[in-house]
Parts: sequence; C-alpha cells; structure tokens
Amino acid sequence: MSATGTGSGHVVVIGAGIAGLAAAHRLLQRGARVTVLEATGRVGGKLLPGEIAGARVDLGAESMLARRPEAVALARQIGLADRLQSPATATASLWTRGALRPMPKGHVMGVPGTAAALTGVLSDEGLARIERDADLPRTEVGEDVAVGEYVAARLGREVVDRLVEPLLGGVYAGDAYRISMRSAVPQLFQAALTHDSLTEAVREIQSKAAANQQTGPVFMGVEGGVGTLPLAVAESVRERGGEIRLKSPAHGLHRAGDGWEVLVDDYFEEADAVVLAAPARDAARLLSGPAADAAAELRAVEYASMALVTLAYRRADVTLPEGSGFLVPPVDGRTIKASTFASQKWGWIADENPDLLVLRTSVGRYGETEILQREDADLVAVSRHDLREATGLDAAPVETRVTRWNDGLPQYPVGHHARVARIREHVGKLPGLAVCGAVYDGVGIPACIASAYAAVDQLQGDLRAVEELTANPVQSLHGGAGE
Repeated sequence: MSATGTGSGHVVVIGAGIAGLAAAHRLLQRGARVTVLEATGRVGGKLLPGEIAGARVDLGAESMLARRPEAVALARQIGLADRLQSPATATASLWTRGALRPMPKGHVMGVPGTAAALTGVLSDEGLARIERDADLPRTEVGEDVAVGEYVAARLGREVVDRLVEPLLGGVYAGDAYRISMRSAVPQLFQAALTHDSLTEAVREIQSKAAANQQTGPVFMGVEGGVGTLPLAVAESVRERGGEIRLKSPAHGLHRAGDGWEVLVDDYFEEADAVVLAAPARDAARLLSGPAADAAAELRAVEYASMALVTLAYRRADVTLPEGSGFLVPPVDGRTIKASTFASQKWGWIADENPDLLVLRTSVGRYGETEILQREDADLVAVSRHDLREATGLDAAPVETRVTRWNDGLPQYPVGHHARVARIREHVGKLPGLAVCGAVYDGVGIPACIASAYAAVDQLQGDLRAVEELTANPVQSLHGGAGE
C-alpha cells in the first residue's frame, strides 16, 4: 500500500518464525514502522538452538539450502557471514534391506536418470523395471499428480519405496503417494510436461544443472546452529527500530477504515497493513471474519508431527560409520526415519566438543500418531535400538533430549498449488493484507524467506514475486541425512 511504500506506514507482522522476521526485516529496510506479534515466548518457530551435555546444537532444522539465495543472503546481511559453514561431509547412506548402503548419486529427489544410478539400493527386478520407462507410453500429469503415483507408474514402486519416500519424508514427514509433484518437486513436474520418458526428463534436468555450473555447497549451516539465525534477524529488527512483542497472541483481525485492527489480549493494535506469517490453523482463525473463503482453504491444510531425539556420547565410547548419517525407507519397517551424525556433519560441533559425539534421530511421519504418543524415554529407547541395528552403536549416551514438533510440517497434497492460488486470490481482495510462511510455497528456510519478501512486495503493489512463487514453488531439498 502507498503508506508503506513511502515509509510512513505501520505494519503489524503476526508470527515471529523465520518468515515473519524476514518480512519485518525487509519492511524496515523499506522505511515502514513495524510491530511483530508472537504468541509464544520466543522467536524462531521451527528453528531452535539448544544444548546437550554442554554442546551447542540445533533442536529443529539444522541446514538450509544454499543454492537458493534468500537464506544465505539474509544471514550475510545481518552479520553472520563469518559463521556460515558448509557441511564437513556430504556423504550419506540409506539404511535399507538390512544394511547401510551409500546414498545414490545421479537422481532428482530419488528419481534416477539411469537404472545404474540405483545399483546396490534396488533389487535386480527393481533395476530392470526402471529400464522399461523408455518403452512405456506417455503418462499424463494433468494439473498435478502425486510424486509416488507418477514415479511408480514410470519406474516401479521399488524406486519410490526405497529412495523417493525417505528423501521426501525427510523434508515433509509425508507420504510420497500423497505429496504433490507440482508443489514438492516442481522441476520434475515441469520436465514431465514435455517428456514421454521420466528418466530422459531427469537427465535433461541434470544436464541443465551441469550447464549452469552451480558451484559451492548445496546446503549451508551456521556455527552455533541454524537456530541462531532467527535470533540474529530479531536482533537486527530491533536495532532498526522494529518492535517484537513475545507472548502476544493475535486474537482477532478486523478492517478499520483504510487500515486494520489486530486484537491482542485486551487492546487493539492499529495498522496500515498486516503480514500474516502464522501456521494455517492460526491464519484461518484470524481470517475467518475478513476473508472467510481463505480461512476455509487454510483449515483444510493438514500437518505432520515429528520428534527429534538428540543423543550425546563420549567420543571414546563410539565408532560410527563415515558420513553425515542415514535415511530409512518406511517400507523397511523401522521406527526412526533418519539419523544425523551431527558431530561428523558440522565441523563447528566437533571443534567445540572434541570429547563428545552428538547425533540425532527423527521419528514420526504423516499419519503416524501412535509412536509420537510414547514417553520421551520410549522414544530414546527405540532410537537407541535402531541405531544399534544400523551402526552397531551400543554405548550408553551421557545425555539425551527429545524435542517434539507437533503439527510441525504442513502437507502438500495433490492440488496444493491451486489451494495456495485460491488463498492468495481471496486475501488479495483486501487492501493491506498479505500472507507468507511454510504453508504456501515451500517448507525450507529459503522458501519461507522468499514467501516473506513476496508478501512485502505485495503490500507495496508489486505482485510479480507472489505470482512467480504461486506458479513455481521453491523446491525444498533434503539436507543429506536427518532434517
């Protein structure tokens, strides 16, 4: 809106996850006055720094995609350039068919360009099924299709069950046979529109990537943990004059003349514009009055819950396989879905804690409720059992921590892109209101920041970024092993 554009407007940002904080930071850069309202007692959302046995660690997401510019650029803007670190090792494994096997290369989110790329992971029958792809008639994808459904039709279920599923599950904690290819693996969807053969489409994606000569690490971390990123953004917001109010949940959102009123406990916060950077359920509640149709769409968004089990060992007691950790296909019937060898993946953890070895496991996928209802001690016990089966690790940890992320990851089922477009259409009818966050255009950190920047542009009358994101979501890749 024009008031914001001239730097004289007051914008209220609802939600202090990385999306809300990034929006606040961008608004302040453009001259707005900003108030951030956060319902909980801390900033950062799903990014959470913590400690175990005196070691600094991440208790939420622990890496960010570096091939998209938004997250790394924001970290540099706020003074974290000297703390950015690439993984010490990018070598990961799959724990499947009774053994740890090297993670295959030459695939796009688990979809191979050739059968040979999956040698050692798939059975001979599974490899032979991939070879049939070139001879199959075209599989139409229409407006959208489930990743698992499409890949299984072209290459067989074994590719999905052994590789696509664990990779997608690590990003979304979801079910590959439900997840939208258009929203979750957009480059594969676009290639499938113009190719009869899926393996040929993957090879073209790979050749284009090689031609672009992208160098440097695919992922990046932050010394002290990715969870320190939102803390630093919040500090920068405050230094620029922005106000962040914790334990200040928004209870209502109403049009007031040319602006907005946000009900916060027993007072109204007046705003020229509002950025709604809250999870779907909270956004739906706030939009139920001013944008009932958008609220109905948001109420239909489902979430998956998960738990992270962090374990610290005396280094002298432990010998782990090389690499950053491993993923686990659900078809193998294990409880954990991944393990990250944090001390091997991140050099700063090893340097700060030479006598400790820190690793973590994750449990919980979409629809898995029973496992997450167990006590913390039970989750530690099943994690230790699976780690022993996978790696031989039998030592007793010196400390353990269980971090639960209830409704942590929004699900992107078939048709998600169309739902996002409808939400933005409804919201767009209301001047001075924009939405952003993991619900819309990708669950990774760069995607959330891109969503925030697009929301700020929208408030200032520039819809290009919103339209681009709605049409082409940001692919959220898997960080090697773990989350």
